[in-house]
Amino acid sequence: MTADVAVETTPEIPLWNDPAHPVAARVDALIGAMTLQEKIAQLYGVWVGASANGGEVAPHQHDMEEAVDLDALLPDGLGQLTRPFGTAPVDPALGALSLLRTQSRITSANRFGIPALAHEECLAGFAAWGATAYPVPLSWGATFDPDVVRRMAAAIGRDMRSVGVHQGLAPVLDVVRDARWGRVEETIGEDPYLVGTIGTAYVQGLESAGIVATLKHFVGYSASRAGRNLAPAPMGARERADVLLPPFEMAIREGGARSVMHSYTDTDGVPAAADESLLTGLLRDTWGFDGTVVADYFGIAFLKTLHGIAGDWADAAGAALKAGVDIELPTVKTFGAPLAEAVTAGRVPEALIDRALRRVLGQKAMLGLLDPDWSPVPPALDGVDLDDPDALRGRIDLDRPENRELAREIAEKAVVLLTNDGTLPLAAPRRIALVGPNAAEATAVLGCYSFPQHVGVQHPDVPVGIDLPTLRDTLAAEFPDAEITAVRGTGVDDGDLSGIGEAVDAARDADIVIAVLGDRAGLFGRGTSGEGCDAESLALPGAQQHLLDALLDSGRPVVTVLLAGRPYALGRAVAESAAIVQSFFPGVAGTHAIAGVLSGRTGPSGRLPVSVPRGPGSQPTTYLGARLAQVSEVSNIDPTPAFGFGHGLTYTSFAWSDLAVDAREAGTDGEFGLALTVRNTGDRSGTEVVQLYLHDPVASVVQPVQRLVGYTRVELEPGESRRVRVTVPADVASFTGRDGRRVVEPGDLELRLAASSTDARLTATVTLTGPERQVDHTRRFHAAFTQEPAPEA
Repeated sequence: MTADVAVETTPEIPLWNDPAHPVAARVDALIGAMTLQEKIAQLYGVWVGASANGGEVAPHQHDMEEAVDLDALLPDGLGQLTRPFGTAPVDPALGALSLLRTQSRITSANRFGIPALAHEECLAGFAAWGATAYPVPLSWGATFDPDVVRRMAAAIGRDMRSVGVHQGLAPVLDVVRDARWGRVEETIGEDPYLVGTIGTAYVQGLESAGIVATLKHFVGYSASRAGRNLAPAPMGARERADVLLPPFEMAIREGGARSVMHSYTDTDGVPAAADESLLTGLLRDTWGFDGTVVADYFGIAFLKTLHGIAGDWADAAGAALKAGVDIELPTVKTFGAPLAEAVTAGRVPEALIDRALRRVLGQKAMLGLLDPDWSPVPPALDGVDLDDPDALRGRIDLDRPENRELAREIAEKAVVLLTNDGTLPLAAPRRIALVGPNAAEATAVLGCYSFPQHVGVQHPDVPVGIDLPTLRDTLAAEFPDAEITAVRGTGVDDGDLSGIGEAVDAARDADIVIAVLGDRAGLFGRGTSGEGCDAESLALPGAQQHLLDALLDSGRPVVTVLLAGRPYALGRAVAESAAIVQSFFPGVAGTHAIAGVLSGRTGPSGRLPVSVPRGPGSQPTTYLGARLAQVSEVSNIDPTPAFGFGHGLTYTSFAWSDLAVDAREAGTDGEFGLALTVRNTGDRSGTEVVQLYLHDPVASVVQPVQRLVGYTRVELEPGESRRVRVTVPADVASFTGRDGRRVVEPGDLELRLAASSTDARLTATVTLTGPERQVDHTRRFHAAFTQEPAPEA
């Protein structure tokens, strides 16, 4: 079925290929010239793997999909290529050549010459063989530094664009609700403001490089009951509106994200993939989002197989299209023949096809894929002889020194010092017992969406592709005069107790014990952290707590180091360790960063993006609890964390003083001005993170006791002072009222300037006056910080 549209052309260039015309006019003309099959072909992807020899890609066979016949599909065109670099280990230059040749085949096969849009994962770096593996998002959150995350994302985006990729499936904006969830490592933290600001910075960086950023997972995936992956999410409307949606609002409005991926979850019986009120009513009609909505992998088919709201593949396709899903990923299933037959039979209106197609082709036009001078040759291969693939091998470096330097900066800023009795920094130890399953494990710094852990583990004969020094390696370089004895003690999760005696003997012979514990990232039960690797409790996996307790009994000081994807309860170690150093899968430079903190070469400046529990079973809980979520006399379970959100120590000390408030009252449409002085009272440089929390004592609906509304990093030399000013708009006090509208209510507020959620330093009591005021997604999101030298005392 083809719409009857007059198409302006020139003898040389059809209107849809002419960049002199508006995108909308070009797209309308192209849609009017397409058959139904050609339209639908633009709405799905095919999962492929690049050729290791530079030839055309081959369809990837997955156990949830049927074999794909490219020869049969390509004459109608193709919307997307799924993960050509991220499916198998391929030299980047040969992968780029393979993608180039495939794009040439795609454009030659369809009568409009439309290339496919290629997407890849980029959660902790470009998920390709040989690409830099950056720290995971939980470490981004630990930096409390949007700028460094923005620079990292721009570097990732440049690498992706250089080899012909157009879209990145990141960032994850799910807010942690239960740390037992396996995908906690992929999140930025448990606070929506931290997730929103760090995630928006990532989007800005990726989009600045020309990559389409994809926000995921929209919305509620992380709110699953008991922290189980792809499980029911019992969130209420207010939790969704005030905790889970704000990061997406911010990333769309301030970040300019051009794509959103729906969640697997359902809300009160309505799956996100079929939720028209969410994907169209809220996302497009209210927020004004004009990009594409892509399916989470197999998510449309799940409407039939998992959610049970569709009787067949055509029902699933129609429900998703009506809701507002534009593109089926990772491969064609419901949007192929079943959808075409349903349209022909009148079960699905062709207008829904055209609506999705308009968005898809509009995005391709804006990426230049419809321009007459578009070339399949990516920047990294421009001007290169492509006739000799073997000569290309090794030509493209995706792990350049500047990448690794940026990875190092993030890793160092993300290391969190939880406790320290003065043992750290270590002063030239003579004998070090380095104990634990992650002490000499190179991949212990990598998350589950890093290429080596996500794909490389399936190809054990292929080199890892990047340099991954173990902590044993970096400590040997950091302390060249020390005798280091490395003992595994036990595995990450094997429960083996047989090596604990040897570990204790090594500890007793040492001056200091460094216990290196934590996780192994993996997928679907192959790890202790990662997608499908949920935890029954927050006890350390396997026999690691037994090992740690035995080391604490050795009589030697124990520095506990965590290389993990989630926070764990540490039992006795909270009080008895000489120090505890927390790191969340810190990437290629992670062990270098940890060694630097242990030696004092660098000062720790990370802050917890998630609370560390006191006990393994006091879940689910985050610091965003209401009053009923706090410790009480009517329950024997104490949810008080061992270390609260935002906590982190340094190697210096800071004094906070001279709080000033411009005015104690402001209208519900006004703002407050606060100022304080932060002084480094120690003998070495350091970074303080000033955090601003809002406490609303009386509201029309239950509120969390406090919530983060702003933060800033303050870097000071010994004796240096800085005057920190913050403007707090009334909008940040808004919440969803009883009638579902977001409102700012009059009344008293506490503005707590704090070093963490459990360490308020200065508090200003202020009052909002005037009428209740309604706000929306255009509200002011930020309490704005500025810094200046403090006046002389």
